Amino acid sequence: MMVAKGSKGWIAIPLVLTMGAILLRIYPIAIVGAALVIFFMLFFRDPDRTPNGLGFISPADGVVMHAGSKVTIFMRLHDVHVNRAPLPGTIKKIRYLKGMHRPAFLDTNQNEQNHITIETMHGDVSVTQIAGILARRIVCYVKEGDKVEAGQRIGTILLGSRVEVTIPSEYELTVKPGDRVKAGESVIARER
Repeated sequence: MMVAKGSKGWIAIPLVLTMGAILLRIYPIAIVGAALVIFFMLFFRDPDRTPNGLGFISPADGVVMHAGSKVTIFMRLHDVHVNRAPLPGTIKKIRYLKGMHRPAFLDTNQNEQNHITIETMHGDVSVTQIAGILARRIVCYVKEGDKVEAGQRIGTILLGSRVEVTIPSEYELTVKPGDRVKAGESVIARER
């Protein structure tokens, strides 16, 4: 199973703890360590995804919180936290902002954020990764000038959170608040 870039340390620490506890025959600690390894392996999983048709692809797994000219997706604990490009294009700008770590389901602009602007044939599309209360790190996989395809991995939020994406005016939404979506697979808008 593939795991998200930047997450191996989260898995290595409890793995070393588990191995040490087994060698020292401290089995209760070994059990806790093994449970943490399994939890982090599942949490940081990064499955291959293929877009389900043509259109504007969801950049995140989760539940749609807001759907309009901007779509907000809240990633729950059991969702894959790797984010993907919604359309093909070129990474035009990346802007990282340090901030707080309030619950991601709240509509706060004060949290840690990473803004990725993708220049597409329909204009600029902004994907904003927003860290939550547990998240302490946003990992960006792309740099300015990179070419990306729809559904390509662009980053992850470790232990976290929420993604907001702007929708070009040429697109009509196919989702509404409460819908579940999958990054790199679900079409959230189609060209008019």
